[in-house]
Amino acid sequence: MRKVIVALTLLAATHLQAQSLTSGGKLKPEQAIMDVRHYTIALNVDFSQRSIEGYTTIDLIMAKPTQVLLFDLLDSLNVHSVLVNGTKQSFDYKNNLITIHLDKELPAGKASVKILYGGKPHVARRPPWDDGFIWTKDSTGHQWMAITAEGAGGKLYFPCKDHPSDEPNEGVDMIITVPENLVVAGPGLLQNVSKHGHTATYHWKTNYTINNYSIIFNAGDYKVVSRPYTTIDGHHVPIQFYVLNEHADKAAHLLDIFVKTIHEQEKYFGEYPWAKEKIGLVETPHLGMEHQTMVAYGNKFRYTKIGGEDYDWLMHHEFGHEWWGNKVTAKDWADYWIHEGICSFGDALYTREFEGEAAYNKIFQRSIFGIQNKLPVVQHPDMDEDAAYTDDIYSKGAFFMHTIRYVMGDTLFFPALKRFVTSPQYTYDHLVNTDDVEHFFTKEAGRDLKPLFDLYLRTINKLDVHIQKLPGNKYLVQLQNMNIPLPLDITTDTGTERVIVDSKGLKIDSKIIPIIDPDTFYIKKVIIE
Repeated sequence: MRKVIVALTLLAATHLQAQSLTSGGKLKPEQAIMDVRHYTIALNVDFSQRSIEGYTTIDLIMAKPTQVLLFDLLDSLNVHSVLVNGTKQSFDYKNNLITIHLDKELPAGKASVKILYGGKPHVARRPPWDDGFIWTKDSTGHQWMAITAEGAGGKLYFPCKDHPSDEPNEGVDMIITVPENLVVAGPGLLQNVSKHGHTATYHWKTNYTINNYSIIFNAGDYKVVSRPYTTIDGHHVPIQFYVLNEHADKAAHLLDIFVKTIHEQEKYFGEYPWAKEKIGLVETPHLGMEHQTMVAYGNKFRYTKIGGEDYDWLMHHEFGHEWWGNKVTAKDWADYWIHEGICSFGDALYTREFEGEAAYNKIFQRSIFGIQNKLPVVQHPDMDEDAAYTDDIYSKGAFFMHTIRYVMGDTLFFPALKRFVTSPQYTYDHLVNTDDVEHFFTKEAGRDLKPLFDLYLRTINKLDVHIQKLPGNKYLVQLQNMNIPLPLDITTDTGTERVIVDSKGLKIDSKIIPIIDPDTFYIKKVIIE
């Protein structure tokens, strides 16, 4: 979401201004030996100063003894002190890193690091495409703040191990203090609200693993509009919409639309992933973001029509990340097409569900013109977010899933898609990469799909289809850069037929030049001679 203005189907992405704040990259050796288990983030938010003050406690397990600990935190803040297992330690804080010099070696095993800090966090220039804090007011004059952190990562405002390969397996506690007239919306379940003087402290807790950029909070003049929901597996989970009081009258209709979105996503991807907590939406001053159990919503109640009924494309897309991005999480930014591409493919499935196959196909017939093919979708390991987030992780990633569906056929593809996103091997604590997706779908298809994964994701090549005119009304159709046979729709003077074509070629009879792949299931180049 951060780097694209997404069209109604979220398949034609427009690259925007790159930003200097980014996360990921090559994992630092000092951090490679640590396994983060839990974060506790306790902050007092001062709206008049646009500042924060408090602490973060990081519970972790060290794989090896060490005398140095390393955490990421943007150095727009101030670090006051550091305690490791309750004992103060010396530290350096520069170049967006807190380097802790331990007075004696820390043994392997469990450790707890508490960092006290504060200051004025980075302010977003153009959220959500630029990360940071958003300080504003609603139309009634109430303070309103939000955070976007997908690109910069959690280090934007709390000390952390800022790498997608490590999420806190035991979740997060967020203890946020704001002026008494504001409400804090956060991930997981609200534990309690305590009032003291002119402030209120909200304690949010999630026990699920969660990615760094979803560890955020919002604060505003919110009203909580709720309704019950029963998941596809029969579990009861509340829907909670933290909507500005001034827009509370719009909430019921949005939730009607939202319930339809939830049902449709569950049909294709299985039960809502966080059924033990909540299905959350929060109104934000920025366009939107896929924060776990509290999806940021800033589309201002603007709807399009699909199947003759109101549809909110932004809400559908960001909510789809509850499966693709939050439940299924890539361990390296290089593989983030798994988040954005498959989620965008899921947007097209909503059209298929409510307008039919022809409308679904038109999405990809149009979106193919937005695929740039300037860089491979999967470039190289150890990428940072800024380098990995190209337009094509959305548009080409979604089109690739469209192609895989065609090659496998619906009876294999749709059950496989749901099995992947509901398998313990690929979800929650078990992070994935492109090889995992490739091996899974190859097994489910019962045939080698690696050449297709390589062509679409690891190169900028198109499928080369060669047509050679033979004597009489005959043509030889061959695949020139693909060493596996593929299904191919070919239109001749007698109609359209689906055939299997390989590098050796297939002879067909036709009184006209054959039309290859008329409904656009492949990104292709057709050569006729």
